[in-house]
Amino acid sequence: MKKSLTEIAAWLGIAENPELNPLVTGVSINTRTLLPGDIFIPFRGENVNGHRFVKDAFDKGAAASFWLKDEPNPPEDVPLLFVESGEKALQQMAVAYREELDATFIGITGSNGKTSTKDLVAGMLSPYFRVKKTEGNFNNELGLPLTILSLEEDTEFAVLEMGMSSFGEIEFLSNLAKPKYAVITNIGEAHMQDLGSREGIAEAKFEIISGLDANGQLFYDGDEPLLRPFVENAPNIHTKSFGTNEQNDLSIVEVNFTEQGSTFRVAGEINEEMSIPVLGEHQVKNTLAALLIGKEVGLSSDQMRDALKKIVLTDMRMQVIEASNGAIFINDAYNAAPTSMKAAISFLEKSSIKPVKWLVLGDMLELGENERQYHEQISESISNDVFTGVCLFGPRMKWLYDQLVKKFNEDSIIWVEDDYKKLILFLDKRINEQSIVLVKGSRGMKLERVIEPFQK
Repeated sequence: MKKSLTEIAAWLGIAENPELNPLVTGVSINTRTLLPGDIFIPFRGENVNGHRFVKDAFDKGAAASFWLKDEPNPPEDVPLLFVESGEKALQQMAVAYREELDATFIGITGSNGKTSTKDLVAGMLSPYFRVKKTEGNFNNELGLPLTILSLEEDTEFAVLEMGMSSFGEIEFLSNLAKPKYAVITNIGEAHMQDLGSREGIAEAKFEIISGLDANGQLFYDGDEPLLRPFVENAPNIHTKSFGTNEQNDLSIVEVNFTEQGSTFRVAGEINEEMSIPVLGEHQVKNTLAALLIGKEVGLSSDQMRDALKKIVLTDMRMQVIEASNGAIFINDAYNAAPTSMKAAISFLEKSSIKPVKWLVLGDMLELGENERQYHEQISESISNDVFTGVCLFGPRMKWLYDQLVKKFNEDSIIWVEDDYKKLILFLDKRINEQSIVLVKGSRGMKLERVIEPFQK
């Protein structure tokens, strides 16, 4: 974005022209990451008033700043725009800039796999187009406008992750971004405490069609029966399904795993063998959405195959880490819910990469009133014939421990509430070059700390 302050004022419907009219080349809501030329947006919360940092923003090279109309003592002799709400002004800017861009927008939501699918779609398109994707977790009502405003004017594809915790949020983001292509990766249990049921989660995710281009397409998890009624009740939306069921428009036929990643064959809209340098059948399933989009924008099978071989996912998504003792860790510690937990455990069960298989599992958060039942049910996916041992971390994992202690002897299972060191010492005495260790838990558990002492 390169706009004069006068142009930004016009976007916001501010009638009076600012006395100073610098060129604005970016947007910042944090002085620690502010770049010269940014316009600074101060937010006012219960504990912090961002107006305290406006002077610091200008000292660091800010071109201009917003200032809330009811905030006293605005600084003089600096370029300011006076607004009612910093958040709404940011969103208005994003809407106005979005209208000026010729880029094709792709919106991605789902209970699990949003970030991986975003990486897969962007990675497939990047060798052939100018692509920008959501960075980090900038996937909400503040992060998505910031991402849009960071787009270069010649961007050809914008791949945007859309997160939510309650009804109406995906609808807002979709109407802001106006995607041509939308993806629903799956329906899990995350945010159950806010949405009440998996049916409620499906309804909230399906809001992504709200801003969908009239000639656009929705790509969705065809294995999920909860999505079918929504698809059937939206006959004017062009849709394609993907999944493991052969009735989908694109389905997985066969998957094989090595230390280098996953090789798989697909059938339906595309009949090819592909590979990704990522482990897990659930990651292969995420790749189907990328393949359908690649086909839709005109990429050949060879172009898609070549691009997929070089994909790099954001850290802590089935990330392979070699330990100094020869063991392999699979770091999937960014997030967890029952669906994704079972998928990761299923991957390790089927894997033949290493013969000695260990699980390190942390609490699954935000599951609502049935959280005990969800933790206990994970025991059904864990066989002592397959897994050598299990390490459990967090107060909620005591529920799973009480189920599994009936299957595993005391030398092969441990539960700790909050002591990483105790868990690390237990594991260190038991794993070697024959071992593969899956590490998975909700973000709040920070389970990657268990891996750090073992890294080369």
